[in-house]
Amino acid sequence: MYYYRYQDRPLASFEPLDGFTPAPPPENGPLFVAVRGDRVLGRGSFRVNHPGQLADPHSLHVLDASRLPKVELAPPVAAALERGQLTAVNIDRPGWQALLTAPAPGKKRVNILAMGDVGSTLLTGLKLMGGDVISSIGICDLSEQTTARWEFEMGQIALPWDYDAMPEVEVISPEQLFHCDVFVFVASKGIPPVGSDIKDVRMYQFENNAKIVAHYAKLARKANFRGLWCAVSDPVDPLAKTAYLESNRDEDGNWDGRGLRPEQVQGYGLGVMNARAAYYAKRDVRFASFLTEGRTFGPHGTGLTVANSIEHYDEALSRELTELTVTANLKMRELGFKPYVAPALSSGALSILLTLRGRWHCGSVFLDGVYMGVKNRFTPYGVETELLDRIPAPLFAHITDAAEHLKQVL
Repeated sequence: MYYYRYQDRPLASFEPLDGFTPAPPPENGPLFVAVRGDRVLGRGSFRVNHPGQLADPHSLHVLDASRLPKVELAPPVAAALERGQLTAVNIDRPGWQALLTAPAPGKKRVNILAMGDVGSTLLTGLKLMGGDVISSIGICDLSEQTTARWEFEMGQIALPWDYDAMPEVEVISPEQLFHCDVFVFVASKGIPPVGSDIKDVRMYQFENNAKIVAHYAKLARKANFRGLWCAVSDPVDPLAKTAYLESNRDEDGNWDGRGLRPEQVQGYGLGVMNARAAYYAKRDVRFASFLTEGRTFGPHGTGLTVANSIEHYDEALSRELTELTVTANLKMRELGFKPYVAPALSSGALSILLTLRGRWHCGSVFLDGVYMGVKNRFTPYGVETELLDRIPAPLFAHITDAAEHLKQVL
């Protein structure tokens, strides 16, 4: 291994790097390791939890220890991995050196775009439960009447004699949207009315919502936004990738890598799918194993896979539970209502708060060139995806199929 220091941060590499000052290997503390990868479709950085991820850093194999290659690490690198302080950095991405700076601690400023049904419900959840990690919340909408209403409503929610326990909410202009640590995109061109004949509501929304995302992605680029972009609008996973790609295009449409890093964007749609699977698992003993052993993988919609159990995977049970989960929104529409409350809270508010707390949650992270829904958490050493000892072959095939489906979309 080769060892360097950059901005007083230790960097290790399997190959010599030009322009860096050699240094002795660190004895403790965080360590960055240089990896290679596609400058557009490769991961930017991540927390390493298996040696093989340094040899195979970008594929879906990072989720499954049994599919990763065996790699012998030098003692200083192995020690950093054991401490949980090892971060892989893709040095083929422009501007990767900026990742070698420490994240700022403390509560975060959150700005939300669009105060429709989902946005206002998500806002309520963040207001009520986010006092420990959120300093304040900015809200923005095309309708000034709407934002005035929600600022007025939120301002009147308080605990008696503890009036600063919850984050304050204020109206902001579009020019202020990226003056924050966390940007929540909940804007949408429109949801088909209840009773419409459209089967895949999420993909119906993609074309129009992608144009909106592209506009704000360019604003994020202009503002040099370095916070977290939370994609909540449908279809979550393709819109997350749209935000990443469009922010990295110059005025002529050429990709230059000067926008959002892939790990700056996360899709928030898997949380409600996981919660819907749990709903059915609580009501049918056949699915009960999901509550302690199950997982959800893939996009918010077509391509989702619910595993009844990792240890005792049952293909038939998993397919049935997946179908119930994927069609749960249609059942709500059959009742005559738009299915937005559970998504706004389970995928939106609750998952975003778990993210800010550094806790495990369900969300879409950049893997294999797409935003793939997996169990993950944000750490001071990068985004960490859950590493399972072995994913059953049929289940891994479904995850791979989901990735290929998402590649066809975008």
